[in-house]
Amino acid sequence: MSEAEKSAEEKHAELVAHMAATKKKWDEEDALSPDGPDETDALLSAAIEAAIAQGKGWSEEERAEYIAQISDDDFIPPIFASSYEELEKSGLSDAFTSLMMDDDGTRDPGEAALDCKKKGNDSFMKGKKNLAKNMQYYRDAVNHYWEGYAWAARVKTVEPDFAPEIDEDGHVDEGPFFTEEELEELKSVLCANAAMAHMQLKNWGYVKDDSIKAVDHNKNNVKAWYRLAKAHQMLKNWEEAGDAIDSGLKVPGEEQNKDLTKLHKLLEGHVRKARLARQKRERARAERVSRVKKVWKHCSSTGIQLGRVPLVSTVTDDVDDDVNEEDEWGESRWHDHHPHTGRLPEQSGGEWSWPCMFVYPSHKQSDFVPTFAESEMIALRMAEMFPEVDNDGGDDEETEMPWDYNNEFRCSKLALYFEVHCTEGEGNIIHPDFVSRLKDQGATMRFYEASRALKGDEGPEMTEVARCAERRRLHKQRKDWKKKHGSLWAKPDQCPVVRIHPAMTLKDVLVDKRMVVPNFLVTFLVFPEDHPAHAAFLKERKCIGIIQPDNMM
Repeated sequence: MSEAEKSAEEKHAELVAHMAATKKKWDEEDALSPDGPDETDALLSAAIEAAIAQGKGWSEEERAEYIAQISDDDFIPPIFASSYEELEKSGLSDAFTSLMMDDDGTRDPGEAALDCKKKGNDSFMKGKKNLAKNMQYYRDAVNHYWEGYAWAARVKTVEPDFAPEIDEDGHVDEGPFFTEEELEELKSVLCANAAMAHMQLKNWGYVKDDSIKAVDHNKNNVKAWYRLAKAHQMLKNWEEAGDAIDSGLKVPGEEQNKDLTKLHKLLEGHVRKARLARQKRERARAERVSRVKKVWKHCSSTGIQLGRVPLVSTVTDDVDDDVNEEDEWGESRWHDHHPHTGRLPEQSGGEWSWPCMFVYPSHKQSDFVPTFAESEMIALRMAEMFPEVDNDGGDDEETEMPWDYNNEFRCSKLALYFEVHCTEGEGNIIHPDFVSRLKDQGATMRFYEASRALKGDEGPEMTEVARCAERRRLHKQRKDWKKKHGSLWAKPDQCPVVRIHPAMTLKDVLVDKRMVVPNFLVTFLVFPEDHPAHAAFLKERKCIGIIQPDNMM
């Protein structure tokens, strides 16, 4: 044990001893007092006694277990839990429920639930009658309904043919007793009433949540369906509002419900447009699924490897602790020169074409080629992009690129490379900055859909869902890397490169075992042969080979 630990334990022992002495002193003074013990002192004395009883602290095993729990990045302290599911994961849901319903265990849960329902109804009616429009009555009503719902969760149901027992004195337990169906109806009513109170407070999100709970417990609660439809109307979720109206009108005996029919006429136009828009999105999504399947099938049959990079750069909306504050790259630093264009390889007339990016690091420029046929020779495309300069034409002959001040970009004077990704080996941890392999069709599909959602193609809600999913994936990557290497700054060496002979076709490059295509975008690095940046690049990156025709080997 260290000196610091010994000192802490000694201070703890002194504190407990001081508390015990203080309690003894107060007890002696109370015994000698003619007025008896002071009420405040008695309360403090009881508190000290409890503290002393609990003052031994945790055992080493308990302390180690707790430290391991709070060190887990996924652990959420119960006081910060935003949902019942998060509270359950903390392991303290029962304790918090007990705090909410502080009783000695003698109160009947069914009776308590009905009592809370009555209190909620009373508060709600006071709010309706209150001329000053005091909103606190509705807040009190919500709290009563929620407390009643918590009590209802503790009720033990009985069978439909249940008969209460008669005790020895001839008394019959009057209950209340609930069958499973009756209890579900009570829970539904409590949730629907809470939604009703929230409607007065204009808390439409809570109206929606409580109404959903209500109809989950009882599908025939037409009032809950109406309140759910109203909440979706105010939240402008038109299709969901239409679905709630339709469900409410399907309840037996409620086919002509006045409130639902009126709301249906009011929202009919919005609902129809929303449903048509959804059908259009679904058709477009089905087409994308078909295209991704074709791409994956083609890649699998030809040996082309696909990869991906993170689509987000941070795991929270705050400044990332692992990112240098002076780093101005932002989101783009993760993408580097592997952006996602949203385009997929396409097949036309039996020929596959790929989107390609030509990056010119020496001049910090790039070109995007939307379609590059697999059978096309790279030299032909480069001759089109970088035609030779006629030296006989005098000094006025210049290349077409305005940024090529020294006229260095001529197809015969250029060196072409691709980067070799995924060199870590199967199952090894990959740094978040680096490309990871897409191993199956499902992963490929999820990546493509997430990229589209983050671009806003599927609306703001799907954008947020995709952002959360990508942040979770990035968080796991970072966590795994830091666990093994200690820091995100412990990066592996930059990936090696392979030089490409211009006489090769695009397919020759794609099927090379060292080639992984990140983000469905074939990326080439192009340097003027004699440019200083080319020499610096080869010092920094290891060139591990060249792809060239067989007759040149």
